[in-house]
Amino acid sequence: MYNRKQIMLIIAALVLVCACQRAGVLDQLRDDGQIVESSQIALIDQSVKTPAINYAEYCSGCHGIKMDAFVDRKWKHGKTDQDLYKAIKYGYEDEGMPAYDVSFSDQEIEDLVDFIQEGIANVDEYYFENRQNKSNVYPSEALTVMLDTVSTGVAVPWGLTFLPKGDLLITDRSGKIYRQSAEALIELTTVPDVVAGGQGGMLDIELHPDYEVNGWIYISYAQPNPENGEESATSIVRARLRDNEFSDHEVIFTALPYSSRKLHFGCRMEFDREGYLYVSVGDRFNRDVNPQSLDNHCGKIHRIHDDGSIPDDNPFVETAGAMHSIYSYGHRNPQGVAMHPQTGAIWSHEHGPRGGDEINIIKKSKNYGWPVVSYGINYNGTTFTEKTQQEGMEDPVMYWLPSIGACGMTFVNSDLYPGWENNLLSGSLRFKYLERAVVEGDNIVHTEKLLPNIGRLRTVEVGPDGYIYVAVEDPGYVFRLVPQS
Repeated sequence: MYNRKQIMLIIAALVLVCACQRAGVLDQLRDDGQIVESSQIALIDQSVKTPAINYAEYCSGCHGIKMDAFVDRKWKHGKTDQDLYKAIKYGYEDEGMPAYDVSFSDQEIEDLVDFIQEGIANVDEYYFENRQNKSNVYPSEALTVMLDTVSTGVAVPWGLTFLPKGDLLITDRSGKIYRQSAEALIELTTVPDVVAGGQGGMLDIELHPDYEVNGWIYISYAQPNPENGEESATSIVRARLRDNEFSDHEVIFTALPYSSRKLHFGCRMEFDREGYLYVSVGDRFNRDVNPQSLDNHCGKIHRIHDDGSIPDDNPFVETAGAMHSIYSYGHRNPQGVAMHPQTGAIWSHEHGPRGGDEINIIKKSKNYGWPVVSYGINYNGTTFTEKTQQEGMEDPVMYWLPSIGACGMTFVNSDLYPGWENNLLSGSLRFKYLERAVVEGDNIVHTEKLLPNIGRLRTVEVGPDGYIYVAVEDPGYVFRLVPQS
């Protein structure tokens, strides 16, 4: 049996061998552009054909080079070994599935079934409908946690941060910011105007590292274009909170150009140990223009001073035409940014298209490849690149296939969770769970899915009390994870 990584490496290597410009089609199946030509496969010695090669030649046209089509597969004829064997050997001609009994021996079909079942298993592990938890207690490999409800009443809680005395600030994508105390949920006033729609609105929120001295609170949001209210840009304002009202507003960063597209704002913020502020900005759904060009802010991660000024050692301050705040580029839609508690390195995750959400360690001046390289495909099933690697572009630390809708990221920097120390936590919007990743050096060596069916998990933070807090949306809740002895 092949594990997931072996499957992807074999198929990716095969795709790289094949010419990028395809010369024909394979049997005119209900294909969406993801074909490896049989004439190209024929160059491979038939005696060394593996199940991966047979899959790429005969199956990938309908089911995806990267097995992505299994994500939403409805198994009309069943998916047991026997069901798949029958489908491959005899086909369902009236439904477009040809028979392969003359193409494969019985042993080759059995090996192909094993290979496909690996792909199915990879998809099935993300679906939790049959794993309902009717209590608020969730066991895991290392420990058991109980959900303690901290806040309700915020529709889409996008960002969380904590005031020194324990009150919780919560952004609502609709354009509001709330303060949750032990007594009540209070809507704050004099917040920035936002363009709330699509993926835009009131987004992340972060305290200055020296908040108790200077009182600055940082808010990222979809800022309307003052000259065209239909357009918006990812912007950051800093302000001070007096009682329940914001004052002293200063817009310190605006990601240009403005766009009428209400997608891919990015917008996570994180301070590092030196006090630099890292800001993620999505490509604004302008894939082929923004991420690989340095003359705009979109599809980038930026590094700025706390007042919005540019550090002298940013990588492109001497590059003509470049936006000087850029720290790294070639990103799609990063909605998680966090600092490793031991190394101080900035980690990020970003949404891929259909397949290919990924985790990266953010390094100065590096190109993370979007959209030249990707493990994903278009939402309609067509491909936009055959490349998963290219010289001069950074490989992800990890990628998800299928895409989980990664949103919110933090490291466990608390001793309240034995066995989770320095683990990386990422939320899943699509599959409604929290993922725990065990990190060794610059590698992720193990993952576990936590809190299945909790809801569309928008953000995760570790509070000053050492507890992990997660926010889910529609309906909106903020939960505290309480370890159980």
